[in-house]
Amino acid sequence: MTDNLLEHIAAHARRQPSKDAVIFVRGRRDERTEQRLSYGELDRTARRLGRWLARRGEPGDRILLLLPTGLEFVTALIGCHHAGLVAVPAPPPGMGDPKGARAAGIAVDSGARLVLTDAHHLADVRTLLGDAGVDTLPCYAVEAVGQASDADDEAADDWAPPRLSDDTIAVLQYTSGSTSEPKGVMLTHGALMHNLRSIEGWLGVDDRTRVCSWLPLYHDMGLIGMLLAVLYLGCEVVLFAPTDFVRRPHTWFDLIQQHRSTFITAPNFAYDLLVRQLSDEQVAALDLSSVRWALNGAEPLDAATLTRFQERFAPAGFRAEALMPCYGLAEATLFVAGTPTGRGPLVSPVDPAALERHSFEAAAEGEQARPLVSSGRVLDLDVRIIDPDTLTEQAEGQVGEIWVRGGSVTPGYWRRPEDNARAFEAVTASGEGGFLRTGDLGVLRDGELYVTGRIKDVLVVRGRNLYAHDIERHVGALHEGFTGLRASVCALPYDESQLVVMQEFRPAGGSRPDLPALARAVRGELTERFGVRVPNVVFLRPGQVRRTTSGKVRRAMMRDLFVAGELKTLYEDLAPEVVRRHRTAAADTAATAAAAVPAVSAGSGRA
Repeated sequence: MTDNLLEHIAAHARRQPSKDAVIFVRGRRDERTEQRLSYGELDRTARRLGRWLARRGEPGDRILLLLPTGLEFVTALIGCHHAGLVAVPAPPPGMGDPKGARAAGIAVDSGARLVLTDAHHLADVRTLLGDAGVDTLPCYAVEAVGQASDADDEAADDWAPPRLSDDTIAVLQYTSGSTSEPKGVMLTHGALMHNLRSIEGWLGVDDRTRVCSWLPLYHDMGLIGMLLAVLYLGCEVVLFAPTDFVRRPHTWFDLIQQHRSTFITAPNFAYDLLVRQLSDEQVAALDLSSVRWALNGAEPLDAATLTRFQERFAPAGFRAEALMPCYGLAEATLFVAGTPTGRGPLVSPVDPAALERHSFEAAAEGEQARPLVSSGRVLDLDVRIIDPDTLTEQAEGQVGEIWVRGGSVTPGYWRRPEDNARAFEAVTASGEGGFLRTGDLGVLRDGELYVTGRIKDVLVVRGRNLYAHDIERHVGALHEGFTGLRASVCALPYDESQLVVMQEFRPAGGSRPDLPALARAVRGELTERFGVRVPNVVFLRPGQVRRTTSGKVRRAMMRDLFVAGELKTLYEDLAPEVVRRHRTAAADTAATAAAAVPAVSAGSGRA
C-alpha cells in the first residue's frame, strides 16, 4: 500500500499512462467540447508545476487556488502536493463569490504565499486582491506556468517531492459557513488517505468506476469525493461547471448517459431540482441504467425527495437501490457514514412529539409521523451520541450531538486554537477524549445513524424543540408560488417566541397575488401543523435566501439580514414589537413600497 496520493497517481501513470483521469466538458449539447487529461499527463504536468512552485515557496507555505472547475485546477492542486505546499481552494471572482469577498478573506486568513488562477481570471483576481489590501501577493496563470521546454520535462521526470508525512497538511479546506464565518480545515495527507480507503472499502469502487460531477472543486464533497477519490483509485471522472448544472440541469444526465457513468453524488436540492426541471420527453430519452451509486449528502435528507426521484426516473432505468444517503463533514475529511451498497434508502416514520423530546420513537399506525432518513452505517470511525450540555453519552434511540473520533478527523482549523480546543479536543463526562464535536444532532438506532438537524438551528419555542428545516419544507409545499424556491426560519435572539418565516415567492402565470391573504394562510397552516404561533411572515424575491456552496441555508445570516432590513422583500407581515424594534425608522419607505405591490391590503402586513 502506498503512503500518499502522489504515489498512487505515479503508479497509475506507470501502469496506464494513456488512461483518462479527468474529462472536462463545457458548452451546450450541440456545441459541446471536451478536454482530456491522462494519468501520464497529470503526473508529468504536476511534477513540472511542483518543481516551479518549490523554487518560490517553502514546504508548508499556502498557495491560493482561484480556479474554476477544469484541468488547470487538477494540475495546480497536485502540483502543490509535489512541492510540499498547502493548496487552498477558493472560488474565483464570479463563481459563487460575485465580489470576491470570500476569496480575499481566505487569502488573508490563510497567509497565502502566492495565487494560482487561469488567464481568464488573472486581471480580476489582481483587482480583488488589491481592493482587499493584499496587492503584493504574486498572481500567476497556470497556463503560462505550464508552457515548458523539453529540458523542463526531463527535469520534471526526475523531480522528487519533499517527504510527505501523515501530519503534513495537504489542503486548507475552507468550510462553507452555514452557521458561522468560513474556517480553514487543516486536511492532512494521513486523514485524507484514511478517508479515501474507507470510501473504497465501503462502496466497493475500483479503477473501473466512472464518475460524473458538477460539484464545486473548492467544496469538500466535490474535491474529496469527486476528484481525489478518483485519482486515488485510478478511475475516470467527467467534470463540468456548477453554473452549467444550474442553468441546464439535464446536462448532468446527458453526460451520465454518454459516458455510462456509474458513480454520482449531489446534495438533496439537486435531486429535487432534476425532478422538477426535466420534461416527460427528456426523461423518456434517458438511459440511467449504468448508475450504481447515487450518493445524497451535504443537506438534511428529505424522504419525499428520494421517493419522487425514484419514481420519476425509474422509467429511465434508474434503480431505487442506487440511491445512497450519507453523512460527512469537512472536519472529518468527508465521509463519516453511508448507506450499504445495493440496499437503498432506509426511511423510518417517527413520532414528532417524541422527537421534540430528543427521543427516536416509532409513530403509531395512523398517527402523524415525521419520516427520518438514515444516513447509513458508520465507516472506520468511532461515533458517539452525546448530550451537548451534560457531555454524557446517550442511550440508543436518544438524540444528541454527533461526536466523531478516528483517523479521518483532521487536526483542526487553521490558526484557531480556541475553536480547536472546543471542537476537536472534546472529552465526554466519563473522561474519554479526542473527539470532534460536529454541531450536528443525530441518533443511533439499530446501527443506523439518523441526522436530525443542527444544534444552532433548533428553535426552542416555549420549551419545545423544533427543527428549522422541518418548518421550511412544510412552507415550501403550501403554495405553487413557493415551488422550487427557498425558505429560512429563525427566532429572534431577544424573544424565542418571535419566529420569522422568510419564503421566496414567484407569482405563477402572471397572476396578481393577494400577499396578505397568503401570509395569513401560511401562518394558519404552520400553527395547525406545528402547534406554535408564527408572528412574522416575510415573502422575498427569488434568490434572497442565502446559501452555502453546498446548498445549505445560512440561517444566522438570514436572521441578521432580516433584523437589519437588508433583504429584498415583496411583503412583510410582522408583529408590532418587531415593527417597533426593526422597522420604525423605515416606515415611510416601507409604506411607499407597499403601493407598488399588487393586491396588498391594509393591516399589520408591510410591503
